[in-house]
This record gives sequence, C-alpha cells and structure tokens, in this order.
Amino acid sequence: MAGACASVVGAAAWAGVTLATGYQIGWMAIGVGFLVGFAIRIVGKGLDGIYGVLGAALSLLGCLAGNFFAVCGILAQQEGLPFLELVGGLDFAAAKELMIATFSPMDLLFYGIAVYEGYQLSFREVTEQDLGAGVSVD
Repeated sequence: MAGACASVVGAAAWAGVTLATGYQIGWMAIGVGFLVGFAIRIVGKGLDGIYGVLGAALSLLGCLAGNFFAVCGILAQQEGLPFLELVGGLDFAAAKELMIATFSPMDLLFYGIAVYEGYQLSFREVTEQDLGAGVSVD
C-alpha cells in the first residue's frame, strides 16, 4: 500500500514540476523510483524477492503515470481546458497515442534507472537480530 501511495505521489510531483517549469524532466523518474523503493523498504520491511518486484513494477507505473499526467497538464494548459476534463475525456486509444507521440528514447534510460532503484531499495537490510545475534549456544 505504501508503495502504491508513493507511486501516486511521485507521479503527481513529476507532473507538478513539469507544469511549474515547462520542461519534461526525465530525472523525475529517478525520484519516483527512489520514493517507491524507500516507501516499500520502510513500511514493508521485507527480505523476500516479491518486495523488489513490487518496487520495480510500482516505480515503472509511477513513471508512466507521471509522464502521462505531465503531458496531459501541458495539453490542458494549451487548450484552456481543466486538467480533469481532459484526462476524463481520453479513451485508452487516445492515451496510448499521446504516450507514443511524446516518447523519447531517453525515457528508457530514466525508466530503467527508476525500475532498478525501485527494486534495489525495496529490500531492508538484514540486521544482527535477524541473524539471531545475541543467542548463546553454550
């Protein structure tokens, strides 16, 4: 749940920064990956591989959503439409075309880093307590 919330917060931050600056900043993807991975690490406290897979998937989803919302925000400003009206009026085919039209090969690099971060940062570190330290075997 924390990872999903972090993904949404990261996507909203990405769109907000893009709208505030007028630039589509790929580095925001790295922030999304960090945010998602760290949220899963803190709340999930997991050592299993599923935490990393979840972190990677939610990071990618957050990046795609952030990119999509940023482009929709720019279009809404240009067309003088409310953001939610524009997003609500898009069907899947139009949204897909919008993402394809605004895609850049550089996006793959930033998305890849975000997915890697989301995966790696999702695991908590093994502590001495986890290893049974302090237990005497005498």
